[in-house]
Amino acid sequence: MKHYLIVGASGSVGSLVASKLAAQGAFVHALTSKPERAGQVEGNIRWIYADLKSGQGVADAFARVQRAFIFAPPGYVPQDEIISPLIREAVRNKLEKVVLLTALGANAVDTAPLRVAELELERSGLAYNIVRPNWFMQNFNTFWIQGINEHNKILLPTGKAKGSFIDVRDIADVVVRLISTDDLNNQAFDITGSQSLDHDEVAELLSKVAGRKVSYQEIPPEVLKQGFLAAGLPEDYADFLLLILGFFAQGYSAHTTNSVKDLLGRDPIAFGQYAEDYKRAWL
Repeated sequence: MKHYLIVGASGSVGSLVASKLAAQGAFVHALTSKPERAGQVEGNIRWIYADLKSGQGVADAFARVQRAFIFAPPGYVPQDEIISPLIREAVRNKLEKVVLLTALGANAVDTAPLRVAELELERSGLAYNIVRPNWFMQNFNTFWIQGINEHNKILLPTGKAKGSFIDVRDIADVVVRLISTDDLNNQAFDITGSQSLDHDEVAELLSKVAGRKVSYQEIPPEVLKQGFLAAGLPEDYADFLLLILGFFAQGYSAHTTNSVKDLLGRDPIAFGQYAEDYKRAWL
């Protein structure tokens, strides 16, 4: 039985990866930042504690696994400072393979933190895959949900730019495909949805499911920043989110790829299907 380490196993992608691998009969070491969860066992999933910022528990997390899925959880701006120690532990323990989740466009500049992490993995000598997803569809039922449900508005500073949003369920299926096989080792994949939509088009699709008029309203970046800070986000992370939303507004998130279909043999989940599947969020 293969043993897999899943970083961020409580998150939207990591939780799905953990459950899918466990369902396939693998044993999953699910990393959590909550000490009270450590030691809990749910079928083939065992929860283990580690503090990625301080490094506490990281060495132990890698000690009994053959493969690992890693990424920097939200809230960290210098992502390489979180990811690099994980790569080093993977090397030290001679893991069979590591799958790293970054973001679409992470490879645009070699000095960007996520690209620094990618390059470190590429040069590590380990078998690897890198997965670069576009903006998550699920942001609309989490990060942007307050404006949608309280004001019937998507409130973002993205203009008329389009994005090829991707469902986290597709991301998880891609990660499971890559981490559990070796035929595509040492490659990176940019993954997107099959449609490129602006936020007016997104609002129209949400309106159909919600049974009420949802619209998009462009807001100044500084207004969104105040919302981030009021929600408790660190200022440096709020600034990072505004930076990448600025890239969205400039059109860098609009292109689509065929990677999901090539890897999974099916089309990505369409935005309309996502909206229907998460219908309870809009009601």
